[in-house]
Amino acid sequence: MAEDTSVWLVEQMTPDFGFYLRASRLLERVRSPFQEIEVFENPLFGRAMRIDGCFMTSEGDEFFYHEPMVHVPAIAHPEPRSALVVGGGDGGAVEELLKHGTIARVVMAELDQAVIEVSRRWLGAIHGNAFSDPRLDVRVGDGRAFIDSGAERFDLIVLDLTDPFGPAQALYTAEFYAACRRALNPGGVLSLHLESPVHRPQAMARILQSLKDVFALVRPYLVYVPLYGTWWGMATASDAADPLAVSEDEVEARIRARGLERLRFYNGAMHRAVFALPNFVRDLLARPAEPVRVGEPIEGVIDPAALPPLVLAPAGA
Repeated sequence: MAEDTSVWLVEQMTPDFGFYLRASRLLERVRSPFQEIEVFENPLFGRAMRIDGCFMTSEGDEFFYHEPMVHVPAIAHPEPRSALVVGGGDGGAVEELLKHGTIARVVMAELDQAVIEVSRRWLGAIHGNAFSDPRLDVRVGDGRAFIDSGAERFDLIVLDLTDPFGPAQALYTAEFYAACRRALNPGGVLSLHLESPVHRPQAMARILQSLKDVFALVRPYLVYVPLYGTWWGMATASDAADPLAVSEDEVEARIRARGLERLRFYNGAMHRAVFALPNFVRDLLARPAEPVRVGEPIEGVIDPAALPPLVLAPAGA
């Protein structure tokens, strides 16, 4: 299972941009029917997961991603009781949702059972044993099919997805967001990531436009995710709930009322701060963009498998 090693793991985001981590120990590598999953140790980030060569999450930095992805929309809702996570097999988003004292039920719709199994074995510091919480209902299968079934409606939907290529591509379309809107209760909130304005600006702009074609209130925001090596875009989408309408003091009051603890990123000031966009992002999002439709590729998003392979030299070589 575990294997002592010392290699550079390189992720190519585009033909001109990428970054690397040193894997000091490979803990597990699994080839599922859908993808290759790896868990390794890194001296800076601790245990980390890669899927198909893309860094997904790590013990050391997951709070940069999961806390704003979950708490910004959850606090914008006055009393969320039910939530759906599409993807999110590492359990990090679920763990953050279950911190809210108002939450009575969370459904996770994860395509790949292997991601859940590997995460349960190795990434307890990320999911915090959330998989054993009786409020969690795990549904292994196609998240789109689950939403289309109309079996249940939710106050919150969190799209914690891999990048928009391969099986995940259809979950970044205006058609899918319309299905999500139908699966929300009145006043419900959707949250998701938008890719990066630095190396995938076209993707960010088109995904945001897809949301605006469906929802009345769309609020983009930015966080820096160390494992991703850059700023990362996120957004909330709703027909009624506006995170910018919640003051810093009210955010802090809701944090206390819901018993939210062990927060390393999120607080009242950060709730407001993440919505401050630099001028180049404002300009990017102000330009006309076409929504993403089913069957369309998104410019600038390249499957790493389509890029020329890189030789992973021994660390220190």
